[in-house]
Amino acid sequence: MSAQNSVLFDAPGPRARQRNIVYTVFTVLLAVVGLAVLYLGFNRTLADREGPLFSAATWAVNPDGQWAAEKWEPFLRPDTWTGYVIPGLQNTLTAALTASVLAVLFGLVFGIGRMSERWWIRVPAGAVVEFFRGIPLLMLIFFTMALPIVAWQAFDIPTGTFQVTALAAVVTGLTLYNGSVLAEVFRAGILAVPKGQAEAAQAVGMTRTQTMWQILIPQAITAMMPAIVAQLVVLLKDSALGYIVAFPELLRSFTLLATRESNVIPAAIICAVIYIVINLALSRVAIWLERRNARRGRSSARPTAVGGAPVGVDATGTADGAAAAEAPPEEPDGGGGRKQP
Repeated sequence: MSAQNSVLFDAPGPRARQRNIVYTVFTVLLAVVGLAVLYLGFNRTLADREGPLFSAATWAVNPDGQWAAEKWEPFLRPDTWTGYVIPGLQNTLTAALTASVLAVLFGLVFGIGRMSERWWIRVPAGAVVEFFRGIPLLMLIFFTMALPIVAWQAFDIPTGTFQVTALAAVVTGLTLYNGSVLAEVFRAGILAVPKGQAEAAQAVGMTRTQTMWQILIPQAITAMMPAIVAQLVVLLKDSALGYIVAFPELLRSFTLLATRESNVIPAAIICAVIYIVINLALSRVAIWLERRNARRGRSSARPTAVGGAPVGVDATGTADGAAAAEAPPEEPDGGGGRKQP
């Protein structure tokens, strides 16, 4: 093992390697036993669950169990996809994409507001962020749907004058909660930028607003991109809480399908695979954006001469164009040597 790889931990000795092998074998055996129990448990029906769990007969695929081929057959029919999966996926993506855009804008505005020099902006922004970050998302979605009804009864407004749809309630709850979390993420990213950059920007005549939007925020977004993507993944999964207002998102659609077809395990597996694919796609987009920003940063940092041609850098780390411009011209004397002062 190289010295670079052994800096963060000590290289295991012979006894430690033996313990690691024992722990690995034990973990694998425990995982195999757990999977076997899950398979046998969902393979049996309520009628035959009084017999022994581990027996030769229980390993065969039960026609009435969750692993039977007929339990997976509904996913081969077009009506399952057009009636349940695709509509649920569309509703989930619509709510998640809309709430993601609004949450990023909400977090950016209130994150900057918490850093304002004016107390009448900083204090209300901090109160809003702390308030919505401390309320459970389920309550935000429910109250967004229920408050108009309470207002109708309190002010004697005719029912139906203003109605909040299930999509609007889910988007509002996701925006307020995740936007409050993102506000702290943006604020932490801006504070992590070295103060010398803001001081240098103000020294060349840039205003505080220009410094914030042109210098600090781009670097903060690049640095905090993993945290931003992680919160957007949480937002996507939290869209499943829309069941509280009967929003027909992906998980609710699979729940209705499992109730109709009595295939809980196949429906749960397919639903989980769809969520995993969406999250992986979101992670790949974030990696692409991070690499793109890194390439743009490297290309913009290359020095150029006055005429636009690239300036080389010599072995001492100084630009050759600048060194040549600053070098004083030599004045030859009559004998061809350098003129002495």
